[in-house]
This record gives sequence, structure tokens and C-alpha cells, in this order.
Amino acid sequence: MLEKGFSHPTDRVVRLKNTILQAKPYVESERAVLATQAYQENEHLPAIMRRARVIEKIFHKLPVTIRPDELIVGAVTIHPRSTEICPEFSYEWVEKEFDTMEHRLADPFIIEKQTARELSEAFKYWPGKTTSSLAASYMSEGTKESMAGGVFTVGNYFYGGVGHVSVDYGKVLKIGFRGVIDEVTRALEKLDRSSPDYLKKEQFYQAVILSYQAAIVFAHRYADEAARLAREESNPQRRRELEQIAQNCTRVPEQGATTFWEACQTFWFIQCMLQIESSGHSISPGRFDQYMYPYLAADSSIQPEFAQELVDCCWIKLNDINKTRDEVSAQAFAGYAVFQNLCVGGQTEEGHDATNPLSYMCMEATAHVRLPQPSFSIRVWQGTPDEFLFRACEVVRLGLGVPAIYNDEVIIPALQNRGVSLRDARDYCIIGCVEPQAPHRTEGWHDAAFFNVAKVLDITLHNGRAGRKQLGPVTGDMTSWKSMDDFYQAFQQQMAHFVHQLVEACNSVDIAHGERCPLPFLSALVDDCIGRGKSLQEGGAIYNFTGPQAFGVADTGDSVYAIQKQVFEDGKVTLAELKTALDANFGYPVGDGAPVGQATLSEEEIYAVVKQIIDRDGSLDATAIKNEVYRQLSSASAPQANRSGFEELRRILENTPCFGNDIDEVDLVARRCALIYCQEVEKYRNPRGGQFQAGIYPVSANVLFGKDVGALPDGRLAKEPLADGVSPRQGKDSNGPTAAASSVAKLDHFIASNGTLYNQKFLPSALAGEKGLRNFGSLVRSYFDKKGMHVQFNVVDRETLLKAQKDPQQYQDLVVRVAGYSAQFVVLAKEVQDDIISRTEQHF
Repeated sequence: MLEKGFSHPTDRVVRLKNTILQAKPYVESERAVLATQAYQENEHLPAIMRRARVIEKIFHKLPVTIRPDELIVGAVTIHPRSTEICPEFSYEWVEKEFDTMEHRLADPFIIEKQTARELSEAFKYWPGKTTSSLAASYMSEGTKESMAGGVFTVGNYFYGGVGHVSVDYGKVLKIGFRGVIDEVTRALEKLDRSSPDYLKKEQFYQAVILSYQAAIVFAHRYADEAARLAREESNPQRRRELEQIAQNCTRVPEQGATTFWEACQTFWFIQCMLQIESSGHSISPGRFDQYMYPYLAADSSIQPEFAQELVDCCWIKLNDINKTRDEVSAQAFAGYAVFQNLCVGGQTEEGHDATNPLSYMCMEATAHVRLPQPSFSIRVWQGTPDEFLFRACEVVRLGLGVPAIYNDEVIIPALQNRGVSLRDARDYCIIGCVEPQAPHRTEGWHDAAFFNVAKVLDITLHNGRAGRKQLGPVTGDMTSWKSMDDFYQAFQQQMAHFVHQLVEACNSVDIAHGERCPLPFLSALVDDCIGRGKSLQEGGAIYNFTGPQAFGVADTGDSVYAIQKQVFEDGKVTLAELKTALDANFGYPVGDGAPVGQATLSEEEIYAVVKQIIDRDGSLDATAIKNEVYRQLSSASAPQANRSGFEELRRILENTPCFGNDIDEVDLVARRCALIYCQEVEKYRNPRGGQFQAGIYPVSANVLFGKDVGALPDGRLAKEPLADGVSPRQGKDSNGPTAAASSVAKLDHFIASNGTLYNQKFLPSALAGEKGLRNFGSLVRSYFDKKGMHVQFNVVDRETLLKAQKDPQQYQDLVVRVAGYSAQFVVLAKEVQDDIISRTEQHF
């Protein structure tokens, strides 16, 4: 039997999960107030020592919270699943949203009036002192205009702290925080006082020692609280649990772990403290099964059921972390995304299979908890046991959107091509959405920016203009192009211009973090910051990268192929006709991705639309239905004359073969467009001495930034969502999942070494039974044999999603894959929900 099924979680895990599901996210003020006080008290100190004093005050004063039923303790906030504010990075957007954040479209948070008053008072200190204000001062006006115009955005690090990193959990498990302090003390004693960099290194080491001493105090405060609760507890079992928690927190993370329970507590304290130091998201646990398994294997006294419950509790705690972002960024990261990517499987540094019993326990925990965090991933290579892959496919069939699956055969050489050693590349983990890195050796600055390739195409089609503003260089009116070579020359010029601005923006933010907010606690857990005597933000890591990601690749590829096919090969459309149609949005009103007016279709009219498409095409296609409904709704709200002459032209464009159907001449155009972006990005270097590397993944920015893109030559109307990641456009991959995967595999995933993201959506019935499981596993193996980098799946039917939209209270635990992360479906903005619903439903 390939199918093994899953056991049931314990009652404790169910209760802890329900606490998360029922929690209303709050913004809290304690961290912001404490950090502001620490900055005010230490203005005379260098930046790194001021940061250490900030950490010290927070770890000494932040409220200690132990929630009912917890076996693993430590919290960033008093309320579950809530967030603190870090004003040292940015604050203006928070103040602007005091009255609106609770009711905004994406990721609302409650801000109580007292909290708002406390934050407002703290914010008075910060004008001109944040990393965001310093970063903005480095940027040119042209770069800011391009960001405002929707070409790219650097909101991730611009507004928040540094994240997208995996630290050396195994080191702390082994030697504890006391061992880290001892290591830094030895490095400090060996410093050459005559060296010109002595003072900076000495300050860094002192900051690390201070930070880790404060972190030990933080853990001991939890020991004291657990002991206090134990004394007041009337339930004997819970009293024993609290007494053991107190013992655990007294020992770890100050000392090395000696039991699996201590190891789990150590892991969580590290994760929690990293979140407290910086508001950076995507603090990723990395290869959890590798550094944690030795403690499970050595713990002869632990029962398997209790060990599983501890892992489940770690999964619950990962869902207690939350982030708030500005309203625009919240739409791009819709679903309270935190991106704590936890990876199992793959290879050892020596090239042997790394699968172990904890790898399977992590899958069981995912099935038990069924919440968005962790962003659970597996690594697959030629030596991966079939049992491991089939078990992962069973988890996928649960419909949670996890695990995401990664191909060692592409990622390891892609990292080597960037200068990562073979051993370090074999040890890679996944950060955030889909970004590979050598754990605890890398400052990857992944997710550094969103770059809208389709917007660059839009600007190219308009001679460098976005609306009436000349954002890019003048490269010639599209009607003057004599061949596709003319188009590619113009497109490459525009791409070079905007990538240069992208790099300027990213480097501005990078410099600002190095100058104003170095992070001593984080830095000490990444090699080789201690050896080099400098923080992560100043180039202390062994490997330094900056990774902006692109989206709109499929839309661009399909549009460029439509020009090639219909204009230059078949002559069915002239460039003048195409330009007129694009400028007129094919005769449709330009709204927010929907027709203007209040017109609706009756049930009979919708039935007539469906029947018309079946009679015409012989089958049903979601995109065709949407377009026909769109046309008929628009007929009721806009004059018919406005679309005169465009219907047939748009039909020709929409019937052009599309990316996602294993057609070489189409797929290779998309590949070329993606390469133009990737090759331009990799020309640049960052302030930490590392290289820029491109990725192709959108989070959910394909919906948000689609609003900045006009009509395209593939027939897409202005402001509609773009395709997500490297996935084909919704509804256009009509030749089945294998053909779609083959198209995606033709992109050069090796050069997109910051990660690529491929979404597929299956009907549950397609994967049912042992046959479905075998087909599923074969699809993954086949795609990876063709050198695809990553694939992830939604296994849910359209009807379930529509019901969840209608009655969200009944579907609180429906988790779906959005992009490089999963989220509760009912908390997503409706337009993101609609985007997921519209994805092609594949079947074998």
C-alpha cells in the first residue's frame, strides 16, 4: 500500500490550533516603546552598540506570556497571532493607518486607542532617523518615479527589518548561548590592537556579548514565569508540565540541549528572539530534520507520541508569529504571510540521502496542524526514496498547498555557479517563498524587490512612457518596428534602464541597514560574522547576494509571441492596429479588473454564455467564459461603438498559441524574455561585496501590480492580474499538467538562482487513490528530469473555494497555496481569492 494516511493530533494540539484560528490579530506597542527609549538613552553610542542596548532593554522588559496548554513557550506579543512595531525601520505608514488598518482590504489588524496613543508618542522621536528615510535619501528622483509607476518596488526591506535568512540552530543546540559568548570572547581577546579596524571589530564583539547575555535573561524570565504558574496550578499534570518547562528554560538556550524537549525549546527561543530583534520576515528554520534529529535519536526516554506532539507544538508556535505591513505591501503579501520556510529531505554535504525519521514526523505534523506555517518544503534528488516522495504527495493531497517541492539537480549547480562550494550547495535550504541558500553562511537579501516585467513590456510598447510620463528612454514608436529584432532591441534598452534603477533602490536600502540597523544577535549565528568581526549587514556572511524577483513572465512571453506570430509571420494584424487597440483597452472601460457599471447577468444569460462556448469550441474554458461574461457585462455599461473593430482583433490575439502547452516556438520566446531580465540583473553587485541574482516569483504581487499594467498584445485587458511566478496564464495551459510542466521546465532555471515558482492546481479527484498518487509522483519526477526547479500544488475544487468565499466562517481552516506560501483562504483579499479560483484545474 502506497497510501498510509495520517494519525489524529492530540487534544492539546487541537486546542492550540483553535486558539490560532480564532485569534484576532492586534498591533501591540511594547516593543516600539522600549526600542525608542533605548535609542534615546544611548544616542552617544555607535550604531552597533545602540542596537545591542535596544535588544537588552527589550529582552529585559518585554512582557512574558505563557499561553494555556503550551509545551514550548516564548512569545513576541501578548495576544496570539499578533504583531509588534519596529519604528527604527519605518513608522509613518503605521500612523497613517491607525484608523483604517482594522478595515483594510488585505491583512487587517486591530489597533486599540491606547496602543495608538503609545505608538504616536514613540513615533515623535523618529523623523529622519529610520532606515527607510536614509534609504530614500540615497535614491534618485527617477528611481522613485519608476517605483511609483509600478515598475518595481523595494517595500520589503525599505519598510521592515532584514530577514530572509536561516541561522545556525545546530550550533546553539550544541553549545548554547553561553558557548557563543565564549567564542566571541576568544575572538575579542585575539584582536590586533594595532589594526585600523580594531575599534569596529571590538564594538561588534561587545555588542554580540551584550545581546546574548540579555537573551539568556529573557529565557530565564520564562523559567520564572513557568515556575510561578506551576505553583498556582491545581491540575497535577499541567503542574508537572510547567515545572519541566521551567527546568527547560533554566537550562536552554543558555547551555546546549540534552533532550528532545530541550532541543525544541531551544529552536523556538532562537526563532522568537530573531523576530524580536528585527521585523524582517522569512526567518526560515531551514533543514529542521537535519539539526534536530540527533537530539531525538539520542533521547532514549521520550515516547514517540510525545515527540510527535512536541513537533506539532513547534508548528503551532510558528503560526503565533505575525507581521503587519503598509496597505500596498499587505496586498502583495496577502494572507498574513510570514514565510518561515522549513525544509526536509535532500542530500547531506557528502552527497548521501538525508532523509531520516524526523523528516516523516514533519509531514505528520503538517497534517495534524493544517495551518499556513511553517512554509513546508521538501528537497528531491535522484536518490530520494520513493516512499518519501509518495508520503509528500499524500500531504499535498490534503489540499494545504504544502509541501513545496524543490529539485536538487538544478539548485545545487545553480548555487555552485554563484560561487557556493559543493558541500555548502548540497546543504542548501529554502528561504521565504522559494529562495535557495547555503544556511547560516548566507546573507541573500532575497525578495529584495518585485520587478514587473510586463510593465516594462507595456512601457516598451509606448516608447518609454507610462501614461503621460516618460519613465524610460525613448526607443521608438512601436509602429516603426520592421522586425522582431527592433522590438527586442527596444525591450532590452528599457530593461537595462529599469534594472539599473532597481539596483540603485536595492543598494540604497542595503546601505541604510548597514549604517543604521546592524543586527548583532542575528549576525552571531551566521558564518563568518564572528570570524570577520562585522555584522551581517556590513558583509560579515561568507556568501552575499541580492535577489530581486520578477513576475509577468508568461504574460510578456505570450504577448511577444503574439506580435511575432500575428504581425510579422502571418500578417493578420498591423502594428498600427495593435497600438490603437492597446491604447483603447480593446474598447473596454478601464476599471479595477472588472467592467464599470452595475450590470449583471441572469442565470439564463450565464447558461447561454456557457452553451455558446461549448458550441463554438467543443469544450469549456474558464478564461473564455470570463471574457464572454466580461464582454456582455460591458455591453450593458459602455457604448457598443467603443469596441467596434476590436473584437475580431482581440479574438485573433487570444487564439495565438500560449506558453504552457509544450510548444517550443512559444515557450522559447518566454524563455528569452525571462533571460533578458535575469542577465541584466546579474551584471550588478551590492554594497556587501556580493552579486545580484534574479528570481522569478510573485508572492501575490501579480494581482496587485497587474493594476499598473495596461492592455497587452496577448488580449489581456488593462489592470487584470498577471500570471503568477513562472506559471502559465490562468486557463491557457489547456494541454494537461505534463505539457504545462514541460513548458515551464524550458525556462532557464539555472540562471534564476534566487528561485523560481511554479503553481499547479489539481482537482482532488485527479489525485485520488493509489493510481492518483503514482501519477502525481511521476509528474514531479518527470518535471524535475527536465530541469524544473520548483513546483507546488493546490488540490481543491472550484466549488469549495466559491463556498468559502460565500460563507467564510465555515471554512476558517481552509488553507491554500497563494504563491511561495500558504494562507487561510478566507483571510485573503477577494481579488487574490479570485486569482486562485481562476487557475487552471488540471487532471490526468
